[in-house]
Amino acid sequence: QVQLVESGGGLVQAGGSLRLSCAASGDNVHNLRMGWFRQIPGREREFQAAINWNGDSWWYADSVKGRFTISRDNAKNTVYLQMNSLNPEDTAVYYCAAGPGVGVGVGVAAYAFWGQGTQVTVSS
Repeated sequence: QVQLVESGGGLVQAGGSLRLSCAASGDNVHNLRMGWFRQIPGREREFQAAINWNGDSWWYADSVKGRFTISRDNAKNTVYLQMNSLNPEDTAVYYCAAGPGVGVGVGVAAYAFWGQGTQVTVSS
């Protein structure tokens, strides 16, 4: 079993930055693909960014390319999402996800474990 705990969300003005962290614990977490998703009430969970097990492959949703950066530190069992140039449309609950498999995963089905989410609110 794998546990994921997100942190780093909060309120930020448009144009600002936040860095989300996801601390993972459990069996072989350093071998898992990791991803970030976000969800707005009434809508489906939406892929944002993903990284493979050793951090040498990643993928981004078109809406965040050039603004968000995903990274991981396997020594700390932590994944990060650096979010820059935030705008009000980025307001959502952000979820960290982990799952087995080679390469990155861009869909909800690619992940078996989920965190509880952290709220990001961007004011205009």
